[in-house]
Amino acid sequence: MSTPEFSRPVDIRQADGRVLALSANDGERAALAARFGLMRIDRLDAEMKLGREGEAVTATGSLSADIVQSCAISAEDLPVAINEPLAFRFVPARGDHAPDEEIELDAEDCDEIEYSGTAFDLGEAVAQSLALAIDPFATGPQAEEARRNAGLLGEQDAGPFAALKGLDLKK
Repeated sequence: MSTPEFSRPVDIRQADGRVLALSANDGERAALAARFGLMRIDRLDAEMKLGREGEAVTATGSLSADIVQSCAISAEDLPVAINEPLAFRFVPARGDHAPDEEIELDAEDCDEIEYSGTAFDLGEAVAQSLALAIDPFATGPQAEEARRNAGLLGEQDAGPFAALKGLDLKK
């Protein structure tokens, strides 16, 4: 397995209430932009406060990024500012299941990230959160014109109530 583009390993002993500031450098931002299908990432920063509950580590804070993605309709460059609250819980990996084995998850397990040894990768968790914050259907100011030029229906003509638009309800 290769090293993630924005790897920031943190030893669990650092989870003592300290705040960590993470910033991606030019190369990391370029690699993440390629991974996430973005034109570019101009800035990626996170500030995380670490706490510990036994072997589990909590990390809370925020992510802020400036990205440029393609408009889903017109393909124009679309600058987007992302500001997201973050909350992670890192737990020791359970060695009681095979890699391809199905396992039953409880609701609280879904928000947990497993780690091996004595360190977890806070940078990769932040990068994955950035990926989840990107709107894959974002549209820019030229989207409606591009729709018309391509003969596509606009949002108001293709929505769930578009069929009701022509009805005469004044009877």
